[in-house]
Amino acid sequence: MLIFLYGPDTYRSHQKLNEIIANYKKIHKSGLNLKYFDFKKDSYQEFKDEFQTISMFQEKKLVVLENTFSDAEFKRKFLESSKKFIDSKDIILFYTTDQILKKDPLFVFLKKQAKFQEFELLAGQKLKNWVKKEFEKYQCQISDRALGKLIEFTGNDLWQITNEIKKLVSYRAPRQRSEGGKENKVLFDYKKKQKIGEEDVELLVRPKIEADIFETINAISSRNKKQAIILIHKHLEKGDSPLYLLSMINFQFRNLLVIKSRYQSANDTRMTQISGLSRELKLHPYVVKKSIPLVKNFSLEELKKIYRKIFQVDLNIKTGKIDPQTALDLLITEI
Repeated sequence: MLIFLYGPDTYRSHQKLNEIIANYKKIHKSGLNLKYFDFKKDSYQEFKDEFQTISMFQEKKLVVLENTFSDAEFKRKFLESSKKFIDSKDIILFYTTDQILKKDPLFVFLKKQAKFQEFELLAGQKLKNWVKKEFEKYQCQISDRALGKLIEFTGNDLWQITNEIKKLVSYRAPRQRSEGGKENKVLFDYKKKQKIGEEDVELLVRPKIEADIFETINAISSRNKKQAIILIHKHLEKGDSPLYLLSMINFQFRNLLVIKSRYQSANDTRMTQISGLSRELKLHPYVVKKSIPLVKNFSLEELKKIYRKIFQVDLNIKTGKIDPQTALDLLITEI
């Protein structure tokens, strides 16, 4: 049997991989016939030798293969001998987090012969529902405004969202003291339902505008249009949705507008007081710190004009008046 797990949502594909392995271990408790091969370091010959070895106790094997699409030798030799793998009673599981060409011979083969599951990035209501269910695992709820803020800060990165959920739940869960033993430990009581508010998200969640996203925003705000468009296209190529990218641009320019509307003078000494600004404007300190140098590149009127453009582009995309990628390119050239 062949199984194929792939797609840009690596969090859910990894969960599925772990689920399959856990179910296998429930039936085959020894775990002696569960094998892993990573073709960044392993070879086709090693896989073949293991596959041909008779399993102990006549158990069905589960062989997990990673990074197969980047190994030309593996792909060629596997496809040459594909019939014996298709007919085998053992399970060969292909797991990849790489971006795959749809015309890749191995991809075409697996889509035809394997049980496959593609994990697309969640967006919109599907993403909101997923986040709500994660909170419910901890007997915790989140307000609609807080949910919107959390997604705005993290995008659809489920790895980060999961970590932020744990952080928020631990912060909000009622504490109780353990009286047993010498240590007086603080425990979390997740049975008492708590509700996460917008202020909790703003306090604890670090917006995902670091590294690549902030580099893109920086290029836009510096009027480096050529670099900004190159970076935007890199985001699109790796699977970021145009609406997510637009939401991050909107998020940053809205913050610039809020700060600039309060402190129009670049020499205002209050601009250096990050913690005070953060409290007054109800923005995360990290956001304030990253935004202050950029504020000085714009007049208040310019920021208002840009913010209106972003709103119009968002509306045009959602009503189907313009292709999302074209809309982003035009927005950058007009800023």
